[in-house]
Amino acid sequence: MPLLEVRNLTKIFGHADSAFGGRGTRELRAVDDVSLDINAGETLGLIGESGSGKSTLGRLVLRLLEPTSGSILFEGRELVNLSAGGGEMRRLRRDLQIIFQDPFASLDPRFRVEDIIAEPLIIHREHQASPDMKREGIHSRVSDLLGAVGLDESARRRYPHEFSGGQRQRIGIARALALRPKFIVCDEPVSALDVSVGAQIVNLLAQLQREFQLTYLFISHSMPVVRYLSNRIAVMHRGKIVELGDTEQITNRPGHPYTRSLLEATPELSI
Repeated sequence: MPLLEVRNLTKIFGHADSAFGGRGTRELRAVDDVSLDINAGETLGLIGESGSGKSTLGRLVLRLLEPTSGSILFEGRELVNLSAGGGEMRRLRRDLQIIFQDPFASLDPRFRVEDIIAEPLIIHREHQASPDMKREGIHSRVSDLLGAVGLDESARRRYPHEFSGGQRQRIGIARALALRPKFIVCDEPVSALDVSVGAQIVNLLAQLQREFQLTYLFISHSMPVVRYLSNRIAVMHRGKIVELGDTEQITNRPGHPYTRSLLEATPELSI
């Protein structure tokens, strides 16, 4: 059974018409009848141009956005029917995490690094019987996570503005790993970084996947990055999945014209 199953998922946003353009609302189908599976331990790359619905789909599967219709099953459990603020969904969120695109905006500038990484542990403390939730355990867990993402212990007392973009993204990754999740949405995690730093982050994500047995939905507009990290690739265009298959098949024998256009427009990238 797949770790995550998405069936006929749709998200419609309503847009009010301009005051000069008449009454009523217009619908935007950001995600349009999408179905896909993600198996435990794999990376499914989700690629498409800006505005194709990739990030919206990533947020839908985590229930950070409410779907208009469709089904999301995680380990066979339907998520759509769960109350977003209820206890069961709250417990499941330990297994469902996200790494955001912009490391400059995703970290609270008022918090020290140790507080940023420890925050998920503290929030979920009431649901845990583990000694990791004691003060000493949290301190030790933060140290372990800093080491896992390649940051020195001295980072814990510093603030986000004292770090480079790549270092900030490492802090965001450590925060996402804090609760030992099974599934992580990586929402364009290297698009705000320069190429060499982005390559380091991609290699780190691959290393962490092996170390922590993680499953990724990796969202990107860069075919070389997706090809390097992914077992399978889903191509998204105007809210729909237009092609889905093994990485080798998608990159060497694409069946859809949009996929071919993405491949033709993307330069090679050394990782």
